[in-house]
Amino acid sequence: MSTVSANHYEAAFESWLTERRIPFAAIHQTRRLTAGETTLKSFDFLLWPGTGHPVPAEVKGRTFGGVSLAGLRGLDCWTTAEDVRGLRRWERLFRQTHAVGRAVFVFVFRLRQVDVDADGLDIFTWDGRRYVFFAAEARAYLACCRVRSPRWRTVTLGAEDFRRIAVPLEAFIEKAMMR
Repeated sequence: MSTVSANHYEAAFESWLTERRIPFAAIHQTRRLTAGETTLKSFDFLLWPGTGHPVPAEVKGRTFGGVSLAGLRGLDCWTTAEDVRGLRRWERLFRQTHAVGRAVFVFVFRLRQVDVDADGLDIFTWDGRRYVFFAAEARAYLACCRVRSPRWRTVTLGAEDFRRIAVPLEAFIEKAMMR
């Protein structure tokens, strides 16, 4: 199902999924699950990468202005603490019926420079823009994140942690298809 989001990062991700024939559903962000006094923020997409096990995915769009992706330096991977908590709660809910389900952050980096050294990473072009995609499992993100801004309630990963837990999205999908 395609909705072609107004957000170019999400739209590029939808196009990437469609091109690779990975079934997905885009989730409307205006809806929240309410249980008693607790509300749970929706994730952006629900993916079914081949095995029938759903993967809740939260897309984070970022811009990369560097000239080389070698060593994955300069990739900004912050998110809100609410996104981390919410995605982990969704993961626990899905695991009640799908034991191997994993929730994932999908970091979509738009490449600002024309001549970026991609260091072997797949560059996806959509609507005249170029992107690279990384996946970081929510559980691993939560275990490694640190406060970025208390005022804005954001968290981030250190560069070493990002390099350790983030994988190219293609590799994450391939692994998920084998589970």
